[in-house]
Amino acid sequence: MNSDVTFAKPFISATSNVLTTMAGISPTPSAPFVKKDNIACGDVSAIIGITGEKRGSISVTFTKKCAIALVRAMLGDDVQDIVSDTKDAVGEVCNMISGQARAGLADMGFKFDGSTPSVIMGDNHTISHVTSSPVIAVPFSTDHGNFTIEFCFG
Repeated sequence: MNSDVTFAKPFISATSNVLTTMAGISPTPSAPFVKKDNIACGDVSAIIGITGEKRGSISVTFTKKCAIALVRAMLGDDVQDIVSDTKDAVGEVCNMISGQARAGLADMGFKFDGSTPSVIMGDNHTISHVTSSPVIAVPFSTDHGNFTIEFCFG
């Protein structure tokens, strides 16, 4: 099993389902591509390590505008601390996407367990995936800005 575009389908499906269900946001995926660097495609990222038949990781990175829209959609007017709430929301969304994508991968015959998400914030931050295999990125657009899912297995 390599990280190739055929494995993007469970991630696209999980991402669309989680954002629509949890935040009422309908994301539109673009074509998956092999990422050439480790610079995040946004401002707020969550990453989850996965283990099982292979090791790897899954990440989701939101632009500031999209992350804030996500938090407001999930929490309504109950936003207490935008930085803390954004970290929590992005981490939880990544966790849910990871779980649903891993279920989709299990249907394809690949069983993985996931770790607790780590959240990184800031301009031009980097994401270090835990394998030397190619990193597949799937960009999404929404009415509230863009975000990108990345995954790799090695």
